[in-house]
Amino acid sequence: MSYSSKLKDDQVDKLFEAILQLEDQEECYRFFEDLCTINEIKSLAQRLEVAIMLRQKYTYHEIAKKTGASTATISRVNRSLVYGADGYNRVLDKLCGKSEQ
Repeated sequence: MSYSSKLKDDQVDKLFEAILQLEDQEECYRFFEDLCTINEIKSLAQRLEVAIMLRQKYTYHEIAKKTGASTATISRVNRSLVYGADGYNRVLDKLCGKSEQ
């Protein structure tokens, strides 16, 4: 089944193609430090950590305390985990070493 994103356009395609060219963590650091502000990178990293903790069944309070994320951010990430495009779940499965189905 093919996925049709609401974000899809030529500029976003180029961005994702560029990201797919990155070969290791150092290249990621170099590219994202040039592309994003420190706060943008930290926010993305925080959301990923929130998603990990939600999948591990931590409470909102525990997640907020450990990550510093607001309950609004935690709720938004949870909504994406449950009703989103399955992006978090696919990445988290890969990070956890689970094979794709």
